Amino acid sequence: MVRPSFSPPRRPAALRRFLLGAAVLGAITGLTSVPPAAYAESGGPRPLPVPVPAPVPPPAPGDRLTVTVEGAGGAADGTYKLECHPDGGSHPDARGACGKLEGSTTWGRDPFAPVAPGTVCTMQYGGPATAHVTGTWAGRPVDSRFDRGNGCEIARWDALIPVLPDLSRGK
Repeated sequence: MVRPSFSPPRRPAALRRFLLGAAVLGAITGLTSVPPAAYAESGGPRPLPVPVPAPVPPPAPGDRLTVTVEGAGGAADGTYKLECHPDGGSHPDARGACGKLEGSTTWGRDPFAPVAPGTVCTMQYGGPATAHVTGTWAGRPVDSRFDRGNGCEIARWDALIPVLPDLSRGK
């Protein structure tokens, strides 16, 4: 009795090229850890390992700002602590101020940025009020000064109401 010898079936050239291409693509993308020869000899596809997502960093401590207002008059003058995430501190409208900052903070836009050099501003005076905001917002340090000396500075101030007091209504 003659026993037939066993030899693995030959793979067509197109299948060999496909398997080689898949192995190269897997090596480039890091989605497989199976060597091409082992894969080709296995006789069938093996499941690709599931990519593990990068760990998410723990949330940063809440954003904290100190807002000092002078020359606004009345109850608007003073130094206030503003804490966000969770909202709190001694600021008279912490929830509104944190919401305003959240809505004003977008990629590439800093709500505390000064007026760009060379900007043409109207010659108007909004009063003697000044503000100094320091602390941390969105993981970045803040040290920004505000006044109402021209149209650009008034608009910059007004864009941060209620972080800064609303002086347009005589508050």
